[in-house]
Formats: sequence, structure tokens, C-alpha cells
Amino acid sequence: MKRILKSGLAAAALAALLLTATGCEKLKSRDHLNKGVQAYKSARYAEAVEHFKAAVDLDPTYTNARLYLATAYMSQYIPGAESKENMEMVQAAKEHFLKVLEQDPKDRIAVASLASLHYSQAQGTPKLEDKLARLEEAKQWYQKLGEVDPTNKEAYYSLGVIVWAKWYPALMEQRVKMNMKAEDPGPLKDKKVKAELKEKWIATIQEGIGHLEQALKIDPEYDDAMAYMNLLIRERADLADTPDGYKKEIEVADGWVQKALETKKLKAARAAEKAAQGIIQDTK
Repeated sequence: MKRILKSGLAAAALAALLLTATGCEKLKSRDHLNKGVQAYKSARYAEAVEHFKAAVDLDPTYTNARLYLATAYMSQYIPGAESKENMEMVQAAKEHFLKVLEQDPKDRIAVASLASLHYSQAQGTPKLEDKLARLEEAKQWYQKLGEVDPTNKEAYYSLGVIVWAKWYPALMEQRVKMNMKAEDPGPLKDKKVKAELKEKWIATIQEGIGHLEQALKIDPEYDDAMAYMNLLIRERADLADTPDGYKKEIEVADGWVQKALETKKLKAARAAEKAAQGIIQDTK
């Protein structure tokens, strides 16, 4: 009986020691996180990375520390730079965001960051074929962001932008072949080429417009989404069957330009009014 009691007490003591040790590790982890945040805010990213790495090593389940670590790596990534160090930064950022998603597949910050990271990589890719492939990867992440956060206007806006980024080079290539400058009015002169482009792209263009419409449902004053509505509709006009059809599309696009400008003015007026009110409050 005494042996059993002693054995039980020993096990309890060991468990208590383990809990204490675990508690100490977590406290140290949070201390490193706080120091890392201070370094990050001061743009000392390399120092911040070391603190965040220590925080994660001490507590691998500490999601915030891993998110900060991935973000610190991402902040050092320069789109378009192909150096080994730069590639290591982007890869490390992806790996840690993905580890966050292993713990929580619906973590909005991780999904949004991966979407943004893939889009930045696409923007910095000079070769069109590779750029399109990376845009497709970015599209998949923005779709996932829309799934985990249906009210995220940037997700739908970015999906619309990606459609434009894919469609515009294809359109411009055909315009060049037809000796049409970017500013030359449409529609496209070659009916066969126009029909081929329409068959291949019209559904995608409509999809992009749908994404922008969704972004504007979430935020009716989203002027950036209005600007890309203008672009997609303006370039869709090149696929019109007749000059009159082209003209009508351009009128719709011009309407979005005007609406975007009016919205920007409205926002600027609100910001000025808010600033003036703040000055009045400060002087009281």
C-alpha cells in the first residue's frame, strides 16, 4: 500500500514539474513574442524573426507567434528579385503560414497572407507563362479566402483583378497583330480572331465582373473595384459584334469611371470633415 502511495505521489510530483516546466516555456515564448513585435514595429525584421523563431520553438502551438514569424519573413520578400536569400524568405513565409493552416484550416490571416504572397510573386514574374501560372495559384488562395471569410471584399476584388491580369495580355497581343494601338477604338477588326477570343475568354471576363460586383455588394463605395469594372467592361467591348455594340459597352465603362471619381471625392470630403472636427475637438 505504501509503495502504491509513494508511486502515486511520485507520479503526481512529476506531472506537477512537467506542468511547471511547460508553463515556464510558454511564458518565455510570450516574452520572445513581445520582443519580436517591438523589433518588427521598428522594421528590424531580422531581429524580429529570431525572437519569433524562439517563441515558436518554445511553444509550437502558439499560433500568433507563427503568424508573426511568417509575416516577418514575408515583409522581407522583394517581388521580382531572384536572389537565393529572397527566395528563401518567400519559401519560409509560405511554410509557416501553411503550418498555421494545419492547426486551423480556416485561419483568415494565413489564407489572406498566402493569397497576397502568391499574387506578389506573380506581379514580380517577368515571363508571361510563369506569371499566368502564379496568378492561377493566387486565384485559388483568394477563392479559399472568400470561402473562409465571405464578407472579405478584397478577396472578390482580387479575383476580379486576376481575371483582368490574365485577359489583358491576350487582348493586347491580338491588337498588336492587327496593327491596332491600345487607344484605337474597337471592336477587333478580324471577325475570326474576335470569335475565337470570345469563345475562350467571355465566360472568364463575366466571372471577373461577377467577382467585382460581389465586392461592391460588400462595400458599395469600393472605388478600386469600380475602376476594374471599368477596365473589364471597356476591354470586353473589343469583342462586340458591331461598332454600336462597342460604343454602348464604352458608355457603361465610362459610367464606372465617373462613379469611381465621385466616390473618391466623397471619401476625400468625409476625411477632410473628420480631420476638421478633430482639430476643433483638440482646441476645446
